[in-house]
Amino acid sequence: MPAVALVVDDSMLIRYTVSRLLEKYGFTVESVGNGVEALEILSRARPDLIVTDLQMPKMSGHELIAAIRSKPETAQIPIIIVAGRSSGSEESGKLANFFVYKDIDIEDQLAKALKALRGKTSAKKHSATK
Repeated sequence: MPAVALVVDDSMLIRYTVSRLLEKYGFTVESVGNGVEALEILSRARPDLIVTDLQMPKMSGHELIAAIRSKPETAQIPIIIVAGRSSGSEESGKLANFFVYKDIDIEDQLAKALKALRGKTSAKKHSATK
């Protein structure tokens, strides 16, 4: 069974780009536009990986990460932040496994993060080589 990733970003373009890349690495992807929608999914499912933006409507990525890390059932899910360099990543970066900048070759950075997380998720084709 393929690993499941949850992509959380208010930008449809970023959700699409990240989702397609994760699918190339063997993930089944579900995507939503904000943290509130992500928590709804987490109430009924446990993805193997979460990729989130920081600046979103309704609930920021900072708040989402804090909520995920505060619950024992979701605290160990690997998190990759995909955000702009001016997004205030210092605090949330400590709570996430990786930080990917939207304005610097997202695909290359995300591939490196997936390679480093290889043992923490169970994607079938989880090789980060081009």
